[in-house]
Amino acid sequence: MRKVLVVDDEPAIATLLEYNLKQADYEVDVATDGLMAFNMGSKNAYDVILLDLMLPEIDGIEVTKRLRQEKIKTPIIIVTAKGDEFDKVLGLEIGADDYVTKPFSPREVLARIKAVMRRYDDVQTSATTEDASDSLDFGRIVINKDAKQVTLDGEDANLTPKEYELLLFLVERKNRVLSRDEILSGVWGYDYAGETRMVDIHVSHLRDKVEVDPKSPQVLKTVRGFGYQFIVEKGK
Repeated sequence: MRKVLVVDDEPAIATLLEYNLKQADYEVDVATDGLMAFNMGSKNAYDVILLDLMLPEIDGIEVTKRLRQEKIKTPIIIVTAKGDEFDKVLGLEIGADDYVTKPFSPREVLARIKAVMRRYDDVQTSATTEDASDSLDFGRIVINKDAKQVTLDGEDANLTPKEYELLLFLVERKNRVLSRDEILSGVWGYDYAGETRMVDIHVSHLRDKVEVDPKSPQVLKTVRGFGYQFIVEKGK
């Protein structure tokens, strides 16, 4: 059974989410503050963490940041107030995989959870069907598809699942100019049509981890007016 951690300090919302998730055959744990969420998320195995941003003790941004610093790669869906663009962008920048906006319907939340888990499962399935020796080597950047690991100069790049999926999507289409819509559809799916800002945020975060100088990218290039391109020298 899939396991979800619901984090919300409003009892009515937490109860509503817990009820609907259990009705959909999920196992559910509930945390009511940020410290509890961090402790539970770092010590237990969850398929998804549904994380409100406005929490007692520490907020959802700090919870996300600490989990990623601890190399916890569980997909995180942040819950943010309607129209609060700053929180959405910041949450995605520090490692969240998706967001849902209040007020929401339980059906929307279930759809977002299923979409995140499906994408994560697709990455895992792709990795386990590859031979362990089948690595993608681009000099400083090496992708081990079996281990779902990216190393930079021999050190773990510590990518989140979404960053790994984005990098793999770009690498598998090396030297092609890809529009933001193509990337959004390929990595996030059709449910996210029009939300191309998500692509820019994740590309920026990915550059911070794989480029020597993120402000002057040599591998993950912006093609002005079109989108992005993963540059690979001929012969690689």
